[in-house]
Amino acid sequence: MEQQKGKFGNWLRNSITAKLLVIGILALILLIPLSFVKDIIYERSLRQSQVITEINQKWGNEILLSGPILKIPYHYYTEVKEYDKKQEEMITKREEHLSYLYYFPDQLDIDAKVETKPLERSIYKSVVYHSQLKLEGYFPKISSEEFEIPTEDVLWEKASILVKTSNLKGIKSQLEIQLGSLSTQLMPIYNQENLKTLQSEAIAKFAEVKDEKIPFQLHLDMNGSKSLKFIPIGKTTEAKMTSNWPSPSFDGNFLPEDGSREITENGFKADWKILQINRQFEQSFKGNLPDLTQFAFGTNLIIPVDDYQKTDRTAKYGFMVISLTLIVFFLIQLMSKIYIHPFQYLMIGLALVMFYSLLISISEHATYFKAYLIAGSSVLVLIGIYSRFIFKNIKFPLLISCSLAAVYSFIYVIIQLENYALLIGSIGLFMILAIIMFASRKIDWSSAS
Repeated sequence: MEQQKGKFGNWLRNSITAKLLVIGILALILLIPLSFVKDIIYERSLRQSQVITEINQKWGNEILLSGPILKIPYHYYTEVKEYDKKQEEMITKREEHLSYLYYFPDQLDIDAKVETKPLERSIYKSVVYHSQLKLEGYFPKISSEEFEIPTEDVLWEKASILVKTSNLKGIKSQLEIQLGSLSTQLMPIYNQENLKTLQSEAIAKFAEVKDEKIPFQLHLDMNGSKSLKFIPIGKTTEAKMTSNWPSPSFDGNFLPEDGSREITENGFKADWKILQINRQFEQSFKGNLPDLTQFAFGTNLIIPVDDYQKTDRTAKYGFMVISLTLIVFFLIQLMSKIYIHPFQYLMIGLALVMFYSLLISISEHATYFKAYLIAGSSVLVLIGIYSRFIFKNIKFPLLISCSLAAVYSFIYVIIQLENYALLIGSIGLFMILAIIMFASRKIDWSSAS
């Protein structure tokens, strides 16, 4: 029995196959602490999202704006048959009902100036903005003939203006719309729609201006976050947006005009022009307004890749880094004939896992670059000193440190890239595989030692 144990021990100590099996098992075991670190990254990222949501709700959420819209009430009639018990016959009654006509502008010009700024709570930061919006244009001549409604049934003196928005909390000024020579204030009215409604008082003198083009002008000061979008309700809608935010994402159903986008490190400018023929809805509605949010256009003010996203992407390369490092130690062990105990492999692997824990904790208090540099340098120094005691010389520890530094540098470059990350990553991994194949070409894999 002791002889069998001795043979097994010698096989475990000297066999290349046994060493590879041990390294493979250790690499799989190290996935457990690595998964714990990934859970911490996810938890911290989720906490950041919650804090940012709280900040944005208090400052002002996303802004989606639709308007101005003319709302004109009218009467319509229905006939109802009832049985008259006195006369003992069916009689017809005429019932009066109230409904509404809605008219969109012929021309809608939007000028949006957006000033972003960071808001912080503890270690978390959100980007919010203050916008100055100017809406102007004109309504067409208003007639009820297209809906075949007699003019006498239209309540012109009760016409009003609507503006719909997703963000009432962010409004920072009284809203007064100039409609031709008339002006009126907008106030919120209750509804359960996604877009909240601001409505003016009844415009008593509307009948005096309805037979001509009706120019309008409206100024809004609004706080918001994440995005600023508009619904193109004008027969011709033209919009321009300027901001100091350097990373816009143009979103929605329409993109800016070709050649109008200017994006620099100091901000961006963009122009849109949308015609009625470009979107699938009319310029006037009877009864109810449909939900037109699907036709919105505008800009998302995004943070391209925040530190938690970068750390999460870095951690996804964790198994590859651990495997490559253990393979480097294994190849050096084969060439130097120096025995490395499985416990030493385990300590090296745990040191590599600690890199990600250091990275996430330091990045919450410093830039990602500083956190990466400190965490990477700490692990390099630790593994370099530890391998110095294993190999009893300086040559192999230097090789290991240089290899690990190259891998960390390679991963950092990939994390910074967006459009070419997959391409550069694939080329880099191909080169690493080629180097390992070249370095191991003379190893006699059939040998037991």
